[in-house]
Amino acid sequence: METPQECYRRSGTMTALGAHAAEFSALPGDLASLCEVIQGVLIHRDIAPFLYSLKLSEEQRDDGNIRPMAQMLTRIHALDAQPLTIAREPGHRLPIVCRHFSLMLCAILRDRGIPARPRCGFGAYFEPGKFIDHWVCEYWNAGDARWILVDAQLDAVQRNALNVDFNPRDVPHDRFIIAGDAWNQCRSGRADASRFGIFDMHGLWFIAANVVRDLASLNRMEMLPWDVWGLMNMNDEALTDERKDLLDRVAALTLAGDDSFAEVRAIYESDDRLRVPPVVFNALRNAPEKIAS
Repeated sequence: METPQECYRRSGTMTALGAHAAEFSALPGDLASLCEVIQGVLIHRDIAPFLYSLKLSEEQRDDGNIRPMAQMLTRIHALDAQPLTIAREPGHRLPIVCRHFSLMLCAILRDRGIPARPRCGFGAYFEPGKFIDHWVCEYWNAGDARWILVDAQLDAVQRNALNVDFNPRDVPHDRFIIAGDAWNQCRSGRADASRFGIFDMHGLWFIAANVVRDLASLNRMEMLPWDVWGLMNMNDEALTDERKDLLDRVAALTLAGDDSFAEVRAIYESDDRLRVPPVVFNALRNAPEKIAS
């Protein structure tokens, strides 16, 4: 069986580059510069009005529903035909969300043979006392022999506004809480589930959905933050004891490190409630959508 590092070097459904693959060879080599390139072509659609004085139309905001990297690249160039290395003005960047920043960094690193995977969880650095729905990219640093979290979204504007007090290219695990860790903390009473979520959506059910999304990402299916399938429900009442026990197992596996890689693959493939189906429900569009295979 392949190792985790071998698995996460390969592109998947969402990280394949498509027609613009050749452009990636012109990108800089260091991680800091790669994050700056990504920040120069993408903009978080929910932060744009507040920190960049950018008013987006509903049509522009709808770009956040793009899933695959190849489609993102096509749209980036439709907005501005210049090379990816040329930073766009905020109004010419692709308006998306945190998952897309993580996906793009992951795609670039995989293209270079560096193992990488987006992780779903919660950021502790957006609102004091709260843990906000968020994605970062995790890559294998061969020199340090460890997986490192990178928040490719945090440009200078955001770092200043949020008073970021850590290195975004090595995010501490108490600043970005992986979904499985959030689940464990709340199940054990060490944390309050009502502090985890986004906007008016909070609670154990929200954390449960992110545990499933993180498991899918570990299986190279990096879905949208509002894609819903299988085990996901919009209330705590749907979390039966049987479901909680299953999520306890999933959370433990997603946190167990490389030794659990085979089990992470096996539990995902063996349970229809966890595996991404051909059609998911897009909760923002309130409609089912087919996922490309």
